[in-house]
Amino acid sequence: KAFDFANRRGVKETSSLPLRQRYITHTNCEAKPRNPSHTKMGDSKVETISRLAQWRIDNFSPCSYKKSDPFKVGLWNWHLSIEKNRYMYIRLFPEPSRVSKEQPPYAKFILRISNVGANRRLYISPVHDRPLRTCDDFYWPVDSSFHGRFIIDVEFLDLRICPINITCFLNPLVVKTQGGETVSIWPMDGAIQSMSTQTTLRCLARMLDEGLHADVTIKTAEGTLRAHKAVLSASSPVFESMFHHNLKEKESSTIHIDDMSLESCRALLNYLYGTISQEDFWKHRLPLLGAANKYDIVDLKDACEESLLEDINSQNVLERLQEAWLYQLTKLKKGCMTYLFDFGKIYDVRDEINNFFRQADRELMLDMFQEVLTVWKPV
Repeated sequence: KAFDFANRRGVKETSSLPLRQRYITHTNCEAKPRNPSHTKMGDSKVETISRLAQWRIDNFSPCSYKKSDPFKVGLWNWHLSIEKNRYMYIRLFPEPSRVSKEQPPYAKFILRISNVGANRRLYISPVHDRPLRTCDDFYWPVDSSFHGRFIIDVEFLDLRICPINITCFLNPLVVKTQGGETVSIWPMDGAIQSMSTQTTLRCLARMLDEGLHADVTIKTAEGTLRAHKAVLSASSPVFESMFHHNLKEKESSTIHIDDMSLESCRALLNYLYGTISQEDFWKHRLPLLGAANKYDIVDLKDACEESLLEDINSQNVLERLQEAWLYQLTKLKKGCMTYLFDFGKIYDVRDEINNFFRQADRELMLDMFQEVLTVWKPV
């Protein structure tokens, strides 16, 4: 029974304490000290700086229990407690509250205990990484006795939130998760970069929407849009060449785009400014593909090709094949060929294939016949 109890309490067999001595009779984290005279008001306070918490114990007698005042690290208030009978046990646990119940922490931490004086002894725990909800979730048995004054340090290496639908509203970097892995509450390099990117995109969106310091006009058959030469030049070598050399676009600060509708051109600008929605991208991806090819916007061209690969069907496969040939999209062409011949969907487009062959490029037709010969080659 003692063995099962110890296992349930999380005591590892690597401890140097004998099993009988690892059996802890005192588990109530709200219990009062057995001897009130052993607790002084002055040594219940825990000092904190950054991610380090330090508890200085002035006096601690055998057969005693002491719990610290609450101290805040991260989103939670914490307590340390110490009890000593024949051996010393140190606990770390969050203060019971709505936050600790709804957003229990996963803590990665190290504990250190050292005495004060000339003959300093230091004991360091292993790195612990575990969820902490109550005082029963963790304790560290110390196979030594400390008399007089000593210090307990807890250094939090990381604090993470359990995987539930949460918004870490107390953190300036708002972290959201929908299940899965736990999420650190502390900003890392990636989080800082993400926040910086979001701020930049908001600024670019405002520049485009409000025309802040816009210095170029884009004319379509349906209307005009305002944009910025610097953004267009950074996104496209073709636009950069227009404004760098003595071309009419540089002199007039006007670009004529007659082969795109006003909405498709607005979608192009939204992509270049980083504000396009998924819905608008899917709606305008064919004209965006043409613009990407015309203005040499490589990343947009790749994004359009990947998107067109995702929803090939019998109604659009011939059109996609024509677009793939026109813009030299190898992956899209291969996907359409595979759909038609490897999966036998060529029979589903028999009514459209004659009209397709009348308009298709001769080399594309040769490629298709070669694919037919490859697929239907006798074994």
